[in-house]
Amino acid sequence: MEHQFRKISVIGLGYIGLPTAAMFASRKVEVVGVDINQDAVDTINRGGIHIIEPDLDMVVHAAVHEGYLRATTNPEAAEAFLIAVPTPFKGEDHEPDLSYIEAASKAIAPVLEKGNLVILESTSPVGATEAMANWLAAARPDLTFPQHCGQESDIRIAHCPERVLPGKVMQELIANDRVIGGMTMRCSKLAATLYETFVVGECVLATGPRVAEMAKLTENSFRDVNIAFANELSVICDKLQMDVWELISLANRHPRVNILQPGPGVGGHCIAVDPWFIVSSAPKESRLIRMAREVNDAKPTWVLRQIVAAMPSEDYPVIFYGATFKADIDDVRESPSLAIVKKAQLILGDISVVEPNTPLGHEGFRQIDLSDARNADALHVGLVAHREFETAKPTNGICLDFARVWE
Repeated sequence: MEHQFRKISVIGLGYIGLPTAAMFASRKVEVVGVDINQDAVDTINRGGIHIIEPDLDMVVHAAVHEGYLRATTNPEAAEAFLIAVPTPFKGEDHEPDLSYIEAASKAIAPVLEKGNLVILESTSPVGATEAMANWLAAARPDLTFPQHCGQESDIRIAHCPERVLPGKVMQELIANDRVIGGMTMRCSKLAATLYETFVVGECVLATGPRVAEMAKLTENSFRDVNIAFANELSVICDKLQMDVWELISLANRHPRVNILQPGPGVGGHCIAVDPWFIVSSAPKESRLIRMAREVNDAKPTWVLRQIVAAMPSEDYPVIFYGATFKADIDDVRESPSLAIVKKAQLILGDISVVEPNTPLGHEGFRQIDLSDARNADALHVGLVAHREFETAKPTNGICLDFARVWE
């Protein structure tokens, strides 16, 4: 190995950054996590967590109390820096917003030292890693960077996108292959050495950061296109008065067909976002990817129309089942179900939500228990197939199921 890392820093302690920091710390590497959220920093330093992810609490608690993990709001010197900050949109036109990456780059620049490795983990549009390298170079003209000095640069730069599933992050961080795209081969190999601290999957070296960036975007765009096909089928089946679940079950009996399940839309911090990064990079060439996004983005509006049409009277109560972006997690980022509930509250007024995985009081909804919801005379709307709902089909009122919530 070219290098044994003794101290690393993870910038951004959210759904990816904190589990990654905890995983390195569990291998007895000193980890300094950096986040602008003081409450999150304080919680972590007490050995707690500010997000929900199975098994994360135990790993963080052990790492903090054994002295391998601590959090701060100010970056400090380390041998490697992993940037895991958000990459949202600018406004309604889906233009990528790299301001968080830029801010993180400028924050760590003063503490960089010769020989350091900087890895961008944030899912990013093509070219973001090179932009990060340029921001670092502008802030530290006393150091050399790969875009100017190639293999002999003082600082190594690479991109290694996360590829994990919420709810299984701690397992998949270890087991999944990692795609690593360094700005030089030396950068790639050094980054691979770092991840091999805990990754048992293969660290696959791409030919550069752009390929690694595009690989992550392609993975999620592939899933988005396939979900769009299922969602479009559900709309077609409704028009033709047939059961989409039966149709898909029959079609999937073909040995080379595997249609996904439709739902109220597509959410989360990846699938609902990443395809637009490809569209922004090649708008004329990405026609299918754009259309899939438009199909999935339109599904919540279609669902809302179905709800309104099914109401027997204007004041009939409506109960929504699920508000997270997928089943059995607490995450509501880009959740189509949450968007539907918000719009329904504006239109219908008298609504309730059953969401067993996360409190929604800050959203202004009336949240009720499943036991109270089941027996209510109401329009019961299934949006997220949480395991708690599977055998708890409502006994009164009308049911609309948009995600096969009730078998």
